[in-house]
Amino acid sequence: MSYKVLVIGGVALGPKAASRCKRLMPEADITLIDENNYISYGGCGLPYYISGEINNLDDLRATPYHTIRDPQFFADMKGVKVKNQTRALAIDRAAKTVLVKNLVTGQQENLPYDKLVLATGAKPRMPPVPGHDLQGVHSVTRMEAAGIIRQACQEGKVEKAVIVGAGFIGLEVAVALADMWGVECSVVEMMPQMLPGVLSANFGKMAEHDFAQHKVALYADEKVLRLEGREGHVCKVITDKRELDAQLVIFAAGFLPNGQLAKEAGLEVAPFGAVVVNEHMQSSDPDIYAGGDCCAIPNLITGKVGYLPLGSLANRQGRIIGTNLAGGDSTFAGYVGTWAVKLFDMSFCGVGLTIERARKEGYDAVSVAVEQLDRAHFYPEKNMMSLELVVEKGTRRVLGMQGACTAGDALKARIDAVAGVLQYSKPTLDDIANLEVAYAPPFASAMDIVNAVANAADNVLAGRFNTATASEFMELWKNRAENKLFFIDARPKAGSKALAEQYPDAWHGISMEEIITGAVEIPEHVDVALICNTGLRSYEAELVLQRKGHTVINSMGGMQAVNKIGGSV
Repeated sequence: MSYKVLVIGGVALGPKAASRCKRLMPEADITLIDENNYISYGGCGLPYYISGEINNLDDLRATPYHTIRDPQFFADMKGVKVKNQTRALAIDRAAKTVLVKNLVTGQQENLPYDKLVLATGAKPRMPPVPGHDLQGVHSVTRMEAAGIIRQACQEGKVEKAVIVGAGFIGLEVAVALADMWGVECSVVEMMPQMLPGVLSANFGKMAEHDFAQHKVALYADEKVLRLEGREGHVCKVITDKRELDAQLVIFAAGFLPNGQLAKEAGLEVAPFGAVVVNEHMQSSDPDIYAGGDCCAIPNLITGKVGYLPLGSLANRQGRIIGTNLAGGDSTFAGYVGTWAVKLFDMSFCGVGLTIERARKEGYDAVSVAVEQLDRAHFYPEKNMMSLELVVEKGTRRVLGMQGACTAGDALKARIDAVAGVLQYSKPTLDDIANLEVAYAPPFASAMDIVNAVANAADNVLAGRFNTATASEFMELWKNRAENKLFFIDARPKAGSKALAEQYPDAWHGISMEEIITGAVEIPEHVDVALICNTGLRSYEAELVLQRKGHTVINSMGGMQAVNKIGGSV
C-alpha cells in the first residue's frame, strides 16, 4: 500500500512541503487540496502588481523559467495531485481521513492519509462594521482581488481610497495606489502609529513623514465605525473622528490564523487561534504537521510562543516538513522576527523587539539611535542611514534592531547581519560592536553603522551619552520657555547660522571646536540641550560639557533625524 500524504493548503508552505517530500520519497502518493482556483503564488507580490511594477498577474505564480504553477504543472513536473476549488470540512483522526467538498460540483468525499499537513494559512482581520460587504471593499490576500483593484484603477474608477490598517500590506497598497495611479489615499489605524508593534514610535514618525511628503494622510488612534454606500458600492468611510470619501476601501488590519479545522479535530491550538507545533513542525498529533500562517512558533528572544505570518518562514518550514514527511529529522527552532518594507522614498527594516515591545515583555531596556552614511563619507554615492538598537541594561543583551534608509538593500544587509547573530545566540553590545562585516568604500564605512550604533549604546549605558529622540528634542525646544535649557547647535558656523540668526536669544551656534577649545564661553550652571548634524559632533561636545559640570541632553541623530520626522525648529 502506498504512503499517502495529504496537504491542505496550496499557496506557500503546502506546495513546498509536497514537492520536497516527493523529491526525497518518489513513491509517496501526495495530494494537495485548496479551496481557491489559483495555487502556489507569491501573495506578498500582490501590492506590486497593483502598483504596476509587476505587469502580469500570472508572473506571481510562475517559476523563474516562466512556467505557470497550476495543477497540471504539479502533476507533470512534481508528481503531486492537486484538487483546487476543494474545501476541507473535517478531519477524522481515528480513521485518518479528511472530508472534503468540491466547491464547483458540491460533491463530498473522504480522502485517506498516513500523514497530514495543515497549511491553511490565515484570513484577513475584517472588523464587523456595517457596510463591509459593499462593492469596492476588498482585502489584498487573493489574486482575484488584486486583479479587480488594478482594473478599477486602470479604468479611472478610483479617485479616493481608504486603507484600514497601517501594517505591511496596508502601507504597500497605499504606496501602490498613490504612486502609480495618483489615487488620493488615506490610512486609518486604530493604534497610535504606523506599523504598530513592529516599528518604534521614533521610527514610526519617520514613516509617517515619508507618507505626508507624498500627500498620503495617516489617521492614527482612530476607529472605523461603518461604511456607507450608494447603489450598492462603497462611497464613504465613517470613523470616530471624521468622514472620508472613497470609491475603494482596503481592509489590511492584520490576520487571524486559520486554526479552526485543527481545533475541531481536537489538536492543540494557541489562545490566538494558531496550531501549536513542536520543533519538527508536528502538531499534538504526530501524524499531522502544520506550518506557515496557521501555526504558532517560539519567539527566540522572549522564549514565548508567538505568531509571524510571513512567506519566508512558510517556505522554510515547508522544506522542513517535507523532509520529515520523507523520514528525515529536520527542526525549526523558532523566529526572531526579521522584516522589511519599502514605502515611498524610505525603506524600513528590523529584527527582534522594539523598545516599546521589550519593555512590555518586562525587559529593563533602552534604545539608542544613530545617523550615519551607509558608505564611506568620501565615496561619491552614499545615503544617510538610521539605525536603532534595543539593549537590556543589566546584561547588555541585544534585543532588537531596526533602521530606515532610502537605500533599502544597504539597510537590509545590516539588519540581516544582526538577525543571523540573534537567531543562534544571545549577543551582547560587545558582540555587535565587534561584528565583522564586509568593508570597501562603495559598500560601507571602515567603522560600519552596525558597529557604531552598538558603540553609541555602550556610551549610553556608561553614562557618557544622555539622549533624547528627535521628537523629544523638538518638544524640549517647543517648551523652551518652561524648561530653561541652553540650546547649543554644535555644527560648523555655516550650518547653525540661519537658526542662530532667527532665534538669537535661544538658539546658540557654538561649534564643537569652540566648545572643545573653550573659545566661546558658556554660562555656568546651565543645563544644555545639544544638537548637531548627525549626533557625532554633539557627542564630542557633550563629553567636554559634562566635565565642566553641565547636565546635557543630546539629540540622537541630530538634525538628520529631526528632518526625517518632519520636525521644524
